[in-house]
Amino acid sequence: MPECFVAKASELQDGDRRIVVAGQAEIGVFCKDGAYFAYSNTCVHSGGPACEGLMINKVVDVIAEDRTYQGQVFSDEVHFVCPWHGYEYELKTGECVGDRRLKLKKFEVVQRGEDIYVVA
Repeated sequence: MPECFVAKASELQDGDRRIVVAGQAEIGVFCKDGAYFAYSNTCVHSGGPACEGLMINKVVDVIAEDRTYQGQVFSDEVHFVCPWHGYEYELKTGECVGDRRLKLKKFEVVQRGEDIYVVA
């Protein structure tokens, strides 16, 4: 499969992303905690730019042992949100948070020296 240059590793800081075009596909490449994740930039809902919205940590409800609501906290799990209609995806898997049966197409990311490539 052909590889598409994304960026130099030094150009992608933690939390950054790049949108690259490989053939007819747009691919979002994310950098988080030293790892790279790449997904189709086409939302499963309406074809919006899934990889171009906010990145946010998952919000978790805190429930006490007596089953009372204690508020909310942010977890370590990072999501990104399609800006068209708010469909949320897990960064590490590309799964749609609202329906785990749906997921974005995942692409392999390789690093050769300082160069980052996505395999399309």
